[in-house]
Amino acid sequence: MITYNYATVRNQKIFYREAGDPAAPTIVLLHGFPTSSHMFRDLIPQLEDKFHIIAPDFPGFGYSDAPSASTFTYTFDNLAAYIDELLFTTLDLTKFTIYVQDYGAPVGYRIAAAHPEAITGIIVQNGNAYAEGIGAGFDPLKTLWANRTPENEAATRTAMLSFETTRFQYTHGTKNPAAISPDSYTLDQYFLDRPGNAEIQIDLAYDYQNNLKHYPTWQAFFRNYQPPTLIVWGQNDPFFTVEGAKAYLRDIPKAELNLIDTGHFALEEESHFIAEKIRTFFAA
Repeated sequence: MITYNYATVRNQKIFYREAGDPAAPTIVLLHGFPTSSHMFRDLIPQLEDKFHIIAPDFPGFGYSDAPSASTFTYTFDNLAAYIDELLFTTLDLTKFTIYVQDYGAPVGYRIAAAHPEAITGIIVQNGNAYAEGIGAGFDPLKTLWANRTPENEAATRTAMLSFETTRFQYTHGTKNPAAISPDSYTLDQYFLDRPGNAEIQIDLAYDYQNNLKHYPTWQAFFRNYQPPTLIVWGQNDPFFTVEGAKAYLRDIPKAELNLIDTGHFALEEESHFIAEKIRTFFAA
């Protein structure tokens, strides 16, 4: 049974989905942009008989609080700090595997590097930690990174936050775009269109460049701790490249790499394949 919960972290309400027996091995599911824990809606029921699942919404996303960008610091450091406190202090977790996708990677890898002893494994689904993993889809952001002007912010809003872009993220590179439920990108767009959300997303888009500075730290964590790592990567992703997926093998040679003929949100088409890989790879 999946439950839908709120916890208060530093005066902000953080939403999370929970399923499975708390005594079972825990997997923490960390979502990407522009979605929320909703992206795991098909995966959780396929894992809850064997694992304890926690899937939070980051501040500013989904059903978690989204305070104004003028009153809250929207950086990946801060998102990670809130999720870190949720996991270790509020939920009292001590050991878990992280599942990271897109924005979930810089959040999850900050937590992993700070608490390496807590990480029992990593599942990577189009979550980047290598310079060669940055694809052409990031080109509009690079202009913002170089010069944060009102004009470049406006261009980024157009490039990132429109309904057409949100739908593109779900359907591009899929085998059968007509089979992708519009519920996913329609719900995401609802949250993107909330008053004040554009400013939140621009702050995070601008801060994303700082994730690249952390890559050496995260790669050192991989090399030093060799966490069991399962890579399930949509190979037609315009944002994160296949080269970025293969790069993990440099630091974690025993990682299992699966390139899947789908796009950025691989779970939309391949949740059964990914669930079976997780169940097999992390079999007790």
